[in-house]
Amino acid sequence: MAQVIDLEEGRLLIAVKRGYRNWSTRFKKEFGINTTLSQISTTILAYLAQGNDKENFYLYDLIMNLEGLGSGFDFNGLKPKQKMTVIDRHLFLLDQIRFECMKRLGWLELYPGEDFTLVKLITEFDKIGPLLQAKSPMLNRNHIAYDQYSRMHHLEKETYVRMLIPKALEEIKSYSTIL
Repeated sequence: MAQVIDLEEGRLLIAVKRGYRNWSTRFKKEFGINTTLSQISTTILAYLAQGNDKENFYLYDLIMNLEGLGSGFDFNGLKPKQKMTVIDRHLFLLDQIRFECMKRLGWLELYPGEDFTLVKLITEFDKIGPLLQAKSPMLNRNHIAYDQYSRMHHLEKETYVRMLIPKALEEIKSYSTIL
């Protein structure tokens, strides 16, 4: 019996393997097409959440490989429109990573997009990114500022959660042994 091979799926699997190659080498863990942020160790998330040049490389590399733009090493050689594609996805992923860190700290109850795989967040960004960005993370009921937060308008809630990011980065930094 003849087997039907989905070429798009095959291309995606190859891109995923390339995209996570440097992650696997650096972090000594296996990542794949179904990897979600909740499956990544706090140590690795704390590292990625810092958003400095060396940490950004791993996100750029994953994004660029999945989008067929080469390796993260090639970022500076991209055309302006391609750079914006990578940067938009990078900033979106960085938010997702930071929200996951805040959830692990017990600050967030949930955040939009937490159930999506990293691959899906990148490859379907144009479709799901705007939908997820239109929703706010939900502060945990046990957070000291929850009463104040619960009385805020939707846009104020998002702003408030984002104002917590620098404090969360300081707090989560202690979890990372690879900084």
